[in-house]
Order: sequence, then C-alpha cells, then structure tokens
Amino acid sequence: MMMNFVRQHKLFSFYTALMLLILCVALFAPWLAPGDAFTSDVTQALQGPSSEHPFGTDKLGRDVLSRIIYGTQLSLFMGLTIVIIMVSIGTIIGAVAGYFGGKVETVLMRLADIMLAFPGVVLAIAIAGILGGSIVNTIIALSVVGWAKYARLVRSMTLKVRHEEYVVAAVMMGASTWTILRRHIIPNILPLVVTTGALDIGAMMIEVAGLSFLGFGAQPPTPEWGLMLNEGRQYLQTSPWLMIFPGISILSVVSVFNLWADSLRDVVDPKTEKSY
Repeated sequence: MMMNFVRQHKLFSFYTALMLLILCVALFAPWLAPGDAFTSDVTQALQGPSSEHPFGTDKLGRDVLSRIIYGTQLSLFMGLTIVIIMVSIGTIIGAVAGYFGGKVETVLMRLADIMLAFPGVVLAIAIAGILGGSIVNTIIALSVVGWAKYARLVRSMTLKVRHEEYVVAAVMMGASTWTILRRHIIPNILPLVVTTGALDIGAMMIEVAGLSFLGFGAQPPTPEWGLMLNEGRQYLQTSPWLMIFPGISILSVVSVFNLWADSLRDVVDPKTEKSY
C-alpha cells in the first residue's frame, strides 16, 4: 500500500523525504555540527571556506556551518510553533463565531478585521519592538498578527457545515455545543486548515528571519539565520560567505517546505491539483 501511495504521489513523496531530511538535521544538530557554534576564537576570525571550516568562520571565529545547522533547529521550532499557535487560536475563534452567529460573530469578526487591516509585517515589528527583541517575543508578535486569517477561513467553513444533517441530528440528540464543535464541525474543516497552515510554515520562517535581521528577533549569540545575515552584512565585500551560506539555507529550506505544502494540498484535495 505504501509503495502504491508513493507511485501515485511522487512529488509529495520526494518533498516529504527532503522535509524529513531537514527535520533530521534540526533534531541531530548537536551531533551533526562539525564545530562549536557558540564558543568564540578570535584567532580564527573571518577565515574563508576550507577543509576545517567548509563554510568559513564569522567575525568571532565561530564555525559558520555549525551555526547554520543549529539555526535549522531554531528556525523550524519557531516557524512550527507560530503556525500551531495561529491555527489553534484562529480555529477556535472562527468555529465559535460561525456556529453561534449574531453578536458573538460580529464582535469576533470585527476584531479579526482590525487585525487584517494592518500590514502584517509592520504590525509584527511594532509588537516585537514594544515587547523587546527575543525568541519568545517574536513568536508572540507573529502569532498575534497571523491568527485572524484562520479565524475568517474557519468561520466561513463553519457556516457551511453547521446546517449539515449530521450537525442538526447531533443538536436534536442533545449534544453539547462543545461536543458538536469538537466532534462534528472542526474535524470536517481540519484538512483545509492544516494545508493552509502547512503553506504558512515557510512564510513564518522568512518573517522570523526578517525580524531577526532587523534586530527585533533572536539576539546574539543565538545562531539564527536572519541574525547571521545581519552580522555578515558589514563584511559582504570582504567575507561574502557570511551572507551567502545563511541566505542559501533560508532559500533552500523555505522552498522545500513551500513545495511540500503545495503537494500536500494536491494530495488532500485532488480537485485543486494543477496540470503541468
């Protein structure tokens, strides 16, 4: 059965393998990193790529490859955490608004509209600037900005589902509101919500790197890709590897997750599958 699935969904299987490879790099970072990603050695500062340091060293003599490998761990953790928080909050608010309707729906959806009225990145920068630059504050800022999209999506889907016969039957049998939402409504809208969340993983990783690049995210000496780009910016002409390798890492990992999420959507909903 597994082989049949792989043959039917070759692209999804290929991108899943690449994604699992990235996850393994993140999980086993302490064992895969060839050097110490945190300890400084100024005598080794700004050395170019070599057999000892394949990606060179930074201004403090730290191995760039080791810091990129550890950065994979941090970027994936932050990206996945933000998406999980956004999806959870948006799903609960959207389901409640769509099921109850009336004043509850009006209040919750107007709140979502207020959040969507602001440019997401600008609002995230403002929130992170107020809270201060840190990993936790970056997660909070991006989660606060991103939940509204899922709330509106789930609300519109709940409006369609709540009048289905199985929901009406559950109401007539005396099922509680929470039971109806948990057993009948949310499970039926979950596939689209999950695929939408998967498409946002790469976007969140880019926004995390962007906030760190601007100084509102991870702080030194944390090995985070956006922060590494910021630190290597002043050495672009003399030591370009400080920006090239973190940039390639961001591009590669985000591309894999975006392609995987797109192929996942095709598997979950074949009707949307594109013709190449």
